[in-house]
Amino acid sequence: MAIIDFFDRGWRINPKGTAYLQDDRRYSFDEIGELSCRIANGLLAAGLPKETKGAVWAVNDVTAWACTLGLWRANMCWIPVGARNSADENHYVLDAFDCEVLFFQKYFAPVIAELKPRLPQIKLWICIDDELPEFPGARSLASWVKDQPATPPNVPVDLDDVVMLSATGGTTGMPKGVMNTHRSAQTFCAHFMIGCPYEGNDKPVNLAAAPMTHTAGLLSVPCTARGGTVVVVTKPDPAILLGAIPKYQVTELFLPPTVIYRLLDIPDLGKKVDFSSLKYFMYGAAPMSVEKLKQAIEVIGPVMMGGYGQTEAPASIAYLTPGEHLVDGKLASDERLGSVGVPNPLVRVEIMNDANEILAKGETGEICVRGDLVMKGYYKAPDKTAETIIDGWLHTGDVGHIDAEGYLHITDRKKDMIISGGFNVYPSEVEQVIWSHPAVQDCAVIGVPDETWGEAVKAVVELNAGQQVCAEELIARCKEKLGSVKAPKSVDFVDALPRSPVGKVLKKDLRAQYWQNTSRKI
Repeated sequence: MAIIDFFDRGWRINPKGTAYLQDDRRYSFDEIGELSCRIANGLLAAGLPKETKGAVWAVNDVTAWACTLGLWRANMCWIPVGARNSADENHYVLDAFDCEVLFFQKYFAPVIAELKPRLPQIKLWICIDDELPEFPGARSLASWVKDQPATPPNVPVDLDDVVMLSATGGTTGMPKGVMNTHRSAQTFCAHFMIGCPYEGNDKPVNLAAAPMTHTAGLLSVPCTARGGTVVVVTKPDPAILLGAIPKYQVTELFLPPTVIYRLLDIPDLGKKVDFSSLKYFMYGAAPMSVEKLKQAIEVIGPVMMGGYGQTEAPASIAYLTPGEHLVDGKLASDERLGSVGVPNPLVRVEIMNDANEILAKGETGEICVRGDLVMKGYYKAPDKTAETIIDGWLHTGDVGHIDAEGYLHITDRKKDMIISGGFNVYPSEVEQVIWSHPAVQDCAVIGVPDETWGEAVKAVVELNAGQQVCAEELIARCKEKLGSVKAPKSVDFVDALPRSPVGKVLKKDLRAQYWQNTSRKI
C-alpha cells in the first residue's frame, strides 16, 4: 500500500466521521481528504515529479498535517522539520535535503523570510494561514488550492518510492537524511495495527500530544486507517494533555519517558484524571526507568506499551504490549519490564558481533534488523549507507541481547559504552539503579577522563522538586546493586540535562563539557 492509502481506508469507511479534532474544531474525513486532494493536484499542476521534497514548518496543526497528506497523495516526499529547532538547524535540513516546496505557518514567516535567499532551490512557498504581502512569492494555501479538483489524482506508485526524508538526531555530528519508503511505512502501520488491536467496529481516538514531525505524526496514520479520530494538542501543556484524555475518551497516545516522569510527579494524578478510556499508553524514543514504569502502571493502569524503533526502521522493531507487562495479573519481573518486547512479526532481529556473525541467545552484541521496515538508505550518502546496511542487515548502533523468552533488551548505544580500566560499563544499567531512588527525576551516566582508568563513570542527575540526595548515597546504592566497577566515581547535580526537541538526553553535549580540554574525539 501507498502511505496515503491508509488515510483513504478510513475516509472510505467513515467519510462524515471526525478524522481530526483541534481546539474543539472537528474536521471530517471528507474535509481533510478533499483538502489533501486539492494540495496534491496543485503540486502536480506545478509540474513537480514524484519524490519531490516538500517540508511543513509548523507546530501541531490539522491543516499543516493535511499538507503532509497532500505531499503523500502526489507521491512526493515529506521532510519533517521541527518547529522547536533553531532556524540554522532547519535551514541545514532544507538545504541539504534539496527541499523544493515549503508549507509554513504565518508565525514562522519572519524567520523563514530571512532564510529564503539561502534556499534558492525552493520553488513553492505556501503560507498555511494567510497571504503575506511582505513575503514576495509566498501564496496562501486557500488561494493556491482554490481552483484545484477535490478528487484524488491518478498517480503511479512504486513501493520503493521515498515518502519520508527524516533527519537523524544529529547527536554525533550533522544529521543524515533517512529515506523511508511506502514499503517501510506500510510495514510500520501493519506492525502497529497487529500490536494494538481493537474489537469489532471500535474506533481509536489518538492523542497527538508529542510533535507530529516526530513519532506522533506517524502514529496517527494507523488511527485514521481505522476510521478513528486524532486529537491534536497544539501546546505542550500537561493540563491540556491530561484534560483531553477523559474529555475526548482517548484510547491511545505516545509520550517520551521524560514527559511521563513529570506527569507522575503530579500529586494524586490517578485520582485527578480519569484514564479509564485508555487502551495503549505508548512510551519510547529513550530508555524508561523500570521503577517509574511500575509507578505508571499503578497510577494510570495496565495500559503501558513500550516500543523500540529508529528513524532507519520506523517506530516498530519491537513492542512490549500492555499484557506483557503483567504475569498472572501481577507485575512482570524487572527483567521483562526492562526489555523493549518481542521483535515484531515482519522483521527479523539478531544480535551480531563486530565480525557480523550472529550470536547465541543471551549473548551481548549489536542489534541488527532486516526486512521491509528498514530504510532505503541515507540521502546522497552511499558510503554511510554501506556502513550501516551490510548484507541486508541494518546495524542499529544499539547494543543488547535477546533473553531466553525471546524478549529484546537494549543495553546501550555502542558509542555511549564506557571502558573503565578495561571493563565495559553500559550506562543504562547504572541509570536504572539511580532512577530507582525516589528523589531522582532523571539522570545520565557518561564516561569522563581519568588518568588511571582512562574513563571514569560519572552520573549527572536531575532531582525532583524539593527533594535531596547526596552523591555518596547514590554511589553506595550503585555499588550495592552493581559492584564498585560499574558504580559512579562522582555525581554532579544539575537543574536540567541537555535535551533534543523530543526529549532525548544529548549525551554528546554532556560529555563535551568534561572532554573539551582533551584530544579524544567524542
